[in-house]
Amino acid sequence: MTMRTQSKWPSIFLLVGCEAMALALWFSATAIIPVLKLEFPIGDTRASLFSSIVAVGYVVGTLGSALFGLADRLHPRRFFMGSALVAAGANIAILFFEPTSWMIILFRFLTGMCMAGLYPVGMKMAATWAKGDIGLLIGALVSALTLGAAVPHLFNAIGGLEWRFTLIAASVLAVTSGLAVNFVGLGPAYGKVPPFNPAGVMRAWTDKAIRFANFGYFGHIWELYAMWAWLALFLHASFAVSLGGDTAIVEVYANLSTFAVVAAGAIGSIVVGLLADRLGRTVVTAVVMMVSGTCSLTVGLLFGDSVWIVIAVCLVWGFTVVPDAPQTSACIIELSEPSYVGTMLTVQTCVGFMLTMVPIHIVPLMVETFGWHFAFMPLAIGPLLGAYAMLQLRRHPDAIKLADGKK
Repeated sequence: MTMRTQSKWPSIFLLVGCEAMALALWFSATAIIPVLKLEFPIGDTRASLFSSIVAVGYVVGTLGSALFGLADRLHPRRFFMGSALVAAGANIAILFFEPTSWMIILFRFLTGMCMAGLYPVGMKMAATWAKGDIGLLIGALVSALTLGAAVPHLFNAIGGLEWRFTLIAASVLAVTSGLAVNFVGLGPAYGKVPPFNPAGVMRAWTDKAIRFANFGYFGHIWELYAMWAWLALFLHASFAVSLGGDTAIVEVYANLSTFAVVAAGAIGSIVVGLLADRLGRTVVTAVVMMVSGTCSLTVGLLFGDSVWIVIAVCLVWGFTVVPDAPQTSACIIELSEPSYVGTMLTVQTCVGFMLTMVPIHIVPLMVETFGWHFAFMPLAIGPLLGAYAMLQLRRHPDAIKLADGKK
């Protein structure tokens, strides 16, 4: 029998580490796009697919998981391990084909499908330990996701222009994660397996409070993944203007800055999680959304400006663009029946990631039409509408269930 961590915080810390390692796969190929574009004839549309097709795969994976209740009916450790190992295999398979091959898009799709067994399942595992601190626990999990998204950019900086290093390193981390998750303990709130009930997914829409929480999440994710997908190219282009034509210096500054900005969201998730548990989930989340939406509106106007000004604004953006995700997911956990938490989280992320495909493709169209100065402005629509949904949730009677009554 496998030895497992049975106390709360060691289990949470190990789970966070497993999530961070596995989810490095999501952006492992996206992070190398600037380098690939230097070596291969990859246009903006193909570059967009490196990110958006992962979201398509995730939507397909989560849709199947939600309809069959897999996140609640399969053992979470085994579901997580299998997903991590298959995703690592799909990611490493990229090395056997030219980056311009459509096989790369297929492998990215398979990687996205496997994410359905990693992200929502990890949140369900964390929720089994919750006791008045669900915002912090889910914040820690999303912090792991954020670090996973940031790590490939750090690999890029370490590996220089050798893009294969990034793919190999991310796959090794995912395999390690899939094996290590078997040592994670589950908390006392781990519930019984519910009966198969495909109609259960409708609770995400028929329950008004859950619906508001979902709309808040949808507004958040409209902004987040398009920002993550195009931030590196924006910084490369901006620094090329402000630093001149030295490609090596631009590469180092842009890769390290992208890592720092994305990683800032990991810190933000923890800080905002603590504040939301203590001050109230809906108001804290709405404020964070409004700050990140403001950054979407203004950051492009700084294109080509001082490197340090651009980095400073992007760090604020990175800090605030992530933390609303764990809080809207925490709302789902607090508002849902315990035996269907996994399915409700899967539905939330399924629809949310379906939406990401639109803004990921809008940004390059904005760049082509108006330039980088206005490219990120459409992203602000999401967090501003999401903030409105969270404030509406605050007025709902069921909001008393949030953050121990602090709403």
